[in-house]
Amino acid sequence: MGPKNRKLILEDKSEYYGWGFGGGEDSVFELVFNTSMAGYQEILSDPSYTGQGVVMTYPLIGNYGMSAEDYETQTPTISAMILREYNDAPSYFRSQETLGAVMARFHIPGIYGVDTRKLTRSIRDFGSRRALLTAAATSLEEGLARLRETPVPKDAVASVSRKKLERFPAERPEFHIVAVDCGIKTNILRQWNQRNCDVTVVPWNTTAAEIAALGPDGVFFSNGPGDPEDVPQVMETAAALRGKYPIFGICLGHQILALSYGAKTYKMKFGHHGGNHPVKNLLTGRVEMTAQNHSYAVAADSLCHTPLTLTHQNLLDGTVEGILCEKDRVMSVQFHPESAPGPQDSAHLFDDFLAWLKEDTAYGKTK
Repeated sequence: MGPKNRKLILEDKSEYYGWGFGGGEDSVFELVFNTSMAGYQEILSDPSYTGQGVVMTYPLIGNYGMSAEDYETQTPTISAMILREYNDAPSYFRSQETLGAVMARFHIPGIYGVDTRKLTRSIRDFGSRRALLTAAATSLEEGLARLRETPVPKDAVASVSRKKLERFPAERPEFHIVAVDCGIKTNILRQWNQRNCDVTVVPWNTTAAEIAALGPDGVFFSNGPGDPEDVPQVMETAAALRGKYPIFGICLGHQILALSYGAKTYKMKFGHHGGNHPVKNLLTGRVEMTAQNHSYAVAADSLCHTPLTLTHQNLLDGTVEGILCEKDRVMSVQFHPESAPGPQDSAHLFDDFLAWLKEDTAYGKTK
């Protein structure tokens, strides 16, 4: 196999050596870890990971290959993948390519042979940090200088959102959802279509007036990367639409809706990334296993100054996982109820939202 030829340099001056795979480029990113045991293709192609390098805690990655049907976006924008062991000879009847081949095509660098347990514990104990994936020969001094000189991007949502409107029709449409694309995952669109909803996906900076002109039955704000305070335009759109249409938000969309009501958000120590987070539905008392991918959260104490009700809470750290404004018919969750391939416990939330649309139909409300 030869000597290790790539390494990670963290801004705390620690170094982790390994072998390179995928793209050969150097990359600067925020380092996070994901605790999922499966779904590396969905993780690779989730736009919410833009600007981040993901440490996979499950030790063997790549063993079932890549399938064209399983991408969350057709153009992955993750910054890097960091693995303990990489399998470049997958064995699965649906496999069409190797993980490394896909990463090379999209110029996404990877490194394996890293002590991912040590690295994960470091992130857990000391928080997410910026890192450089580079050649093993790069000096620590040069690497730290490059980390200092590389600015933190503020345009993550704009970089992954569609540039023009796109329609996803259902076979037997009953409702029309306008989805604001902040980095939307393909499986969210599948969930709406499976529930007989035509979906019109619009760019992140589409105005409230432009959305209203499309005649929606309901409006959806999607997941996406980065700090929600970097997209005040989307907050303004959400605020202008409140009370006019039923609104549903997931992940970044959840944070944006909370901010539009005057709540606050904050950067978490290392975020939630993985498919095994227990969340309690405070309205029903039911505990559901959820998939999550976010580095920011809504501040619980800021909700008391808004008309929002806390509906879901994380049982691991008590963070806000869901909010509701019954008067405006606005609901949102921090986790991913559409998770693929992860937990399906919360898929009913799409049906809960559609119940509002069915009420409008029953009472003859017009758009």
